[in-house]
Amino acid sequence: MGKKTIRIGIVGAGANTKSRHIPGFQAIDDVEIVGVVNSTPASTEKVARKYGIPQTYSSWQELVEDPEIDAVMIGTWPNLHCDITCMALESGKHVLTEARMACNLAEAEKMLKYSQARPDLIAQVVPSPFGMKYNQEVIKLISQTYLGILREVVVLGADDAFWDYSNKLHWRQDKEISGNNVLTLGILHETLSRWVPPTERVFAQSSIFEPQRPSSHGQGNADVTIPESLQVVTRLQGGANAIYHLSGSILFGPGLQIHLYGDHGTIKVQFTPEEKLFVGHLGEDQMKEIQIPKEEEGFWRVEAEFIGAIRGEEIVHFTDFATGVKYMEFTEAVALSSEKNEPVTLPL
Repeated sequence: MGKKTIRIGIVGAGANTKSRHIPGFQAIDDVEIVGVVNSTPASTEKVARKYGIPQTYSSWQELVEDPEIDAVMIGTWPNLHCDITCMALESGKHVLTEARMACNLAEAEKMLKYSQARPDLIAQVVPSPFGMKYNQEVIKLISQTYLGILREVVVLGADDAFWDYSNKLHWRQDKEISGNNVLTLGILHETLSRWVPPTERVFAQSSIFEPQRPSSHGQGNADVTIPESLQVVTRLQGGANAIYHLSGSILFGPGLQIHLYGDHGTIKVQFTPEEKLFVGHLGEDQMKEIQIPKEEEGFWRVEAEFIGAIRGEEIVHFTDFATGVKYMEFTEAVALSSEKNEPVTLPL
């Protein structure tokens, strides 16, 4: 006899939902994606046909209210995450929401409050995929004091993703849609937070180089309302300093990396174009790439973890709502510091 079938409803079928979440759920026994609603009726029908989803809806509210659905997967832009999450939890449904968790800290805290009111339901944020492959190896090295005392952290997320100003305004450049989520700040900080102590102070500065781009909704131009370049200096609990260099508007940038510098060793994790781990220790001449057995590598299993948590077989490791609120608090502090041109102390 099989397990009770868990029935999933999809709200928002963007690129990540189609490439990861739908195949991930469809690969799990006794899980069915029973309904979908996308941004338009035409795109809803297209997704339903392509992935064999039997039910379509005219609105996300209609899907959330359907008593035949057990869990809601939210794949929309951040501006809808809070409203859909809160309504789904109130309706007695488990929630897996795409990252970033919300537009701002207030929304994230509201989502956490609603989840705490329904502890019988699973509330999970799609985690940062960066660092999953070598997460346990980095944690092991740190626990074995490979670094010694942590002195400095460097977070790099700088490339040419938005360098071409003739391209239409991307939703990640529109604050009404993306909120305080700037470039890769949240996704890299979430990864870093798995390895280092919490941040206690931030100071940030930001720039928008080209204030307008062609509108994605018709003729004319639209305002760029999210920074194209961001630098953040932080202090971690315990005294280490951190520097974040984030940009979408530079050529031949370093891509996405995290460096951890201690008084006895260094750990560097490169995320693009593929994840690699480099280490160097006191007395050695140069850094070396670490290779670990395939069976020890971490991998993407977000959908399986969500279903396992619903069934009571495991807990959510990546990423529960409380963890999501923490990285949203960090992005909020960065936004405040940049706006006021002054340091901001955490927690807020």
